[in-house]
Amino acid sequence: MIKLDEDALICDLAETYQIYDYRQLSPLKIAVFSVGLREESRIKMKINGQSVSMETLLLAGISDRLSTLVWFQTEDGQKGKNRPPSLVKMLTNKEEKSDKDVISFSSGKDFIKVRKRLLKGGE
Repeated sequence: MIKLDEDALICDLAETYQIYDYRQLSPLKIAVFSVGLREESRIKMKINGQSVSMETLLLAGISDRLSTLVWFQTEDGQKGKNRPPSLVKMLTNKEEKSDKDVISFSSGKDFIKVRKRLLKGGE
């Protein structure tokens, strides 16, 4: 944890246990205290690759579903236009994968031709 983000660990230990200089304690005690940190602590969120807490994600998901339900009742929703933006996507910074990278073939021969062209270095 120290190698990953020492500042986050120091902040979490100070906030949770009022330990302001972890170097004064034994490594075993610091390890025990570190394991006991809550899941929303800075260091544990960094270890898990989370940018926001699970509670925030759940609330954003609820808000997304509610706004979609309300949108369905509007004229735009009936036509499938102007869908409300997703808070979950904004919070997690995950973009949807587009179908632009998907290639389909009508026959095996078409696939073999494209495969040979790509293996030769062509696009």
